[in-house]
Amino acid sequence: MENLNKGAGVLAIATAAFLWSIGGLFIKVIDWNPIAIAGMRSLIASIVIFIYLKHPRINFSFPQIAAAVANSVTMLLFVSANKTTTAANAILLQYLAPIFTAFIGAILLKERIYKEHFVALPLVTGSMLIMFFDELNGGRLFGNVLALMSAVTFSFSFVFMRMQKDGSPLESMLLAHWLTAAVCIIISSLLPLPHITLKSIASIAVLGVIQIGVSAILFSIAIKRVSAVQANLIAVIEPVFNPMWVFLVIGENPGINTLIGGVIIILAVTMASIINASRREEALSPENLLRRDALGLPRHPEPPPIHS
Repeated sequence: MENLNKGAGVLAIATAAFLWSIGGLFIKVIDWNPIAIAGMRSLIASIVIFIYLKHPRINFSFPQIAAAVANSVTMLLFVSANKTTTAANAILLQYLAPIFTAFIGAILLKERIYKEHFVALPLVTGSMLIMFFDELNGGRLFGNVLALMSAVTFSFSFVFMRMQKDGSPLESMLLAHWLTAAVCIIISSLLPLPHITLKSIASIAVLGVIQIGVSAILFSIAIKRVSAVQANLIAVIEPVFNPMWVFLVIGENPGINTLIGGVIIILAVTMASIINASRREEALSPENLLRRDALGLPRHPEPPPIHS
């Protein structure tokens, strides 16, 4: 039964990562402004998540609201980035979020920064310079900046979700989609109406129902059944496949600098995540828990502060 549970978790998170990866393609093919895309996608996704939750536990606590706001801003920035730079740049730059999360968490949560984060930081910084190098005079620079900002806001959403000790990430995500939809509807009322076609309706439905709604539910199911190490490994599917779909369908070439920088980002972030997750799992192994019990130490100690 345990193996069956684990197998279901692996399948669920792999499917979620695969669904995330189609976002860049469908955002590209919709001939709407980014605000309209983000708003309709979130409105549809919120319906899917609400139906799944049935009775969402919304307490309007600071972490729950802050996570929702950060997640909402992330979605707006990411959709805008996809419209103003390549899909590869958008997703790979956002994939920097785990490294940023380590440093933001150190400041807000007093969590310790481990050596793998300090090793990964110069690597991801170098990869960003490589990716930005040939775009300094091009129109894609603005999109790259938006993608980088989305990585920072995404990191804040992670940190605020960590503050919710007994909360559910799905509730914060639901609030984020409601907020995004509301903001976008207000802004869209001041903009020209998007051109409604069968292709745009079908594409926005896929983004809202499948790419965001169903994937969020799958992830919430999977994360209870697989280890953090496996989750990090399997989630690499997204930055690998996202630009590939765009290249195969609409022929958008990510460029050699993006490929080089992207490989460095994926390797650096994945290795740092694996090492960090392995350390956490080792700390919570039965042997270590028994040892902590024998010493009278708490089983789930707070991470030591960065200054220690």
